[in-house]
Amino acid sequence: MAKARRKTSTKSRRARTKAPRPKAVKGLHSVRFPNESGAYRTARNGLLKAEIDLRKGIEQVAALRRKLPAGGTVPVDYVFEEAGSDGAVRRVQLSELFGDKDTLCIYSYMYSSAMEKPCPSCTSILDALNGSTNHITQRVSLVAVAKSPIARIQDVARARGWTHLRLLSSAANTYNHDYHGETDKGSQMPALNVFVRRNGKVHHFYCSELLFAPKEKGQSPRHVDMIWPLWNMFDFTPDGRGTTWNPKLSYS
Repeated sequence: MAKARRKTSTKSRRARTKAPRPKAVKGLHSVRFPNESGAYRTARNGLLKAEIDLRKGIEQVAALRRKLPAGGTVPVDYVFEEAGSDGAVRRVQLSELFGDKDTLCIYSYMYSSAMEKPCPSCTSILDALNGSTNHITQRVSLVAVAKSPIARIQDVARARGWTHLRLLSSAANTYNHDYHGETDKGSQMPALNVFVRRNGKVHHFYCSELLFAPKEKGQSPRHVDMIWPLWNMFDFTPDGRGTTWNPKLSYS
């Protein structure tokens, strides 16, 4: 009897000291992380469902965008200035920017002759696009234009190490104003425009018009966020985008 009691007592001690298993939370997949709690998994499952809805929403919007009919024909075959690898400046027409592609994306870089320095936010976008250019241009043509002399634009490019992104000057044409990269008063705007070539004609296809739409309280327009990894990265973090920080040209 003594041995039996000791055996039962040992089992009781083991039962009391064994850590309780967290309650299983049903999810959409079986992946789990070290020491996560049931509360964390419940909250994460709710977020995951929202992320799935967002993924569907992004594709639905992209599908609507793809279904846009060709917009108006370009009124002028705008002439831009570009610096070659030898430094020589040449003139190039918008129709030539397509190269062997049928789609052309033009980002309006906020850097006019009247501006001492370029827009820090636009610059951070182009920092990212410069690194992606070799990938992007496998399918579409991509350029950035600024209402500043090409020499000033090249100075910025050299300082930032932009070696892939194609940069043009629109100082001598009305492209920026016509396609809403510039206001009537000459202020520069960060517009992204897409053009298509159909049956020998160039048509406007898309502009990031969310820039001009009513804004949600506490939000920036977010019209070009899909090409701007900076804010998307912050969206993955606990503090999010914050309300006081913005990119700078230098952090030294």
